[in-house]
Amino acid sequence: MLNDTICAISTALKDGAISIVRMSGPDSFDIIRRISDVKKIEANRIVYSHIRDEGEVIDEVLISFFEQGHSYTREDMVEINCHGGVFVSRLILNLLLKEGCRLAEAGEFTRRAYLNGRIDLSMADSINDLIRAQNKIQAYSAIRGLDGSVERLLEPLMQEMRDVIAMIEVNIDYPEYEDEVQMSNEVIRPYLQKWIPQCKEMIEKAERFRVVKDGLDTIIIGRPNVGKSSLLNALLEEDKAIVTDIAGTTRDLVEGKVKLDNITLNLIDTAGIRDDAEAIEKIGIEKTMKAIDKAQLIILVIDASDINEKDEELINTYKDRNLVVVYNKADLNKYGEIAICAKDGDIKALKDHLNQMYQDDIDLVNEDILNNERQIALMRNCLEELNNMYKSIDVDTSDVIVTYLSEAYDYLCQILGKEYREDLIDHMFKNFCLGK
Repeated sequence: MLNDTICAISTALKDGAISIVRMSGPDSFDIIRRISDVKKIEANRIVYSHIRDEGEVIDEVLISFFEQGHSYTREDMVEINCHGGVFVSRLILNLLLKEGCRLAEAGEFTRRAYLNGRIDLSMADSINDLIRAQNKIQAYSAIRGLDGSVERLLEPLMQEMRDVIAMIEVNIDYPEYEDEVQMSNEVIRPYLQKWIPQCKEMIEKAERFRVVKDGLDTIIIGRPNVGKSSLLNALLEEDKAIVTDIAGTTRDLVEGKVKLDNITLNLIDTAGIRDDAEAIEKIGIEKTMKAIDKAQLIILVIDASDINEKDEELINTYKDRNLVVVYNKADLNKYGEIAICAKDGDIKALKDHLNQMYQDDIDLVNEDILNNERQIALMRNCLEELNNMYKSIDVDTSDVIVTYLSEAYDYLCQILGKEYREDLIDHMFKNFCLGK
């Protein structure tokens, strides 16, 4: 319902200096007049006042006013800056509810901003991403999304698709319009040969950048007692995993998170992999194998002083995965390109290597890019429809071909939260004089 007035506490519900109670909808100004000293509303102003319940002062506040069309929701909107604290905030919220407001649902202010045309759906995604950001890269990416980066990315492709769909449908529905371009297979095929790689590149870049934003699920593996737990502790800079000279000490998964210059590692230390493990240790090894299947990066630790055929077997097993081989105990025997001494905390070579691996991906923060799994999934659906269209272009009729293209275009519309048919019809009538 967009014809009612909603309210909510917009700041964290805990003790603090200031809380903000928000109200949006057609009755916002009338309600604030009834419960405050304010009689004349001046838009885009902040005024000092008191909040009163049946004449009794509840709090001394600052009130912000935003007129319809110039607020976050594009509705009349009021923000009450009150003294922080759970009790006072709830007292004002309950007063607004008593005066006729409805308690807002989760995300409803942003939903109204979307429904009222202030933001598109990709921008709504970015607002949520900004709220949940845990590092500078996530925050900067979300801010770019708020600035319309996803629409800038998609609009050239969508413009071409609109043109082609419109021309095909005109050919089908108005064959007498001989002056219009006849959309033969020879005309359509070059578009597909351009669009399909574009969509693949968008997906590939988004997947790479998602790793930079959210971190890389990283597993540390190797034979028992090669220094896996020491490496985990060195990366985390804390003694989280038990380290002894006894093989098989780690029998369960040990997790942690480390932020390097260019990448965050969601780390998992694992039980050492060997064939003669005892029963309890075997359970840990089974967990290790399951974790390896899900990992995005595998760090294989090898004891540089004791290399054997099991190490070579592990290298060969995971060589086709995203694998980094580290030679530990380099103080005993310098070996290999990435040589470390985890026990002494000397892991600079590994950090440098990982930062270099993701240097190009960190630069994606400055590009217009798909921002989350919802957008990536819809782009994959779009790509699938374009591939289907390409396969059928020489065997199906124009009606079938335009259906594939329309479906592909609809998925792009869903990324931005646009209505497909309304968007396309507007474009058709803009470009063709069909009503003559």
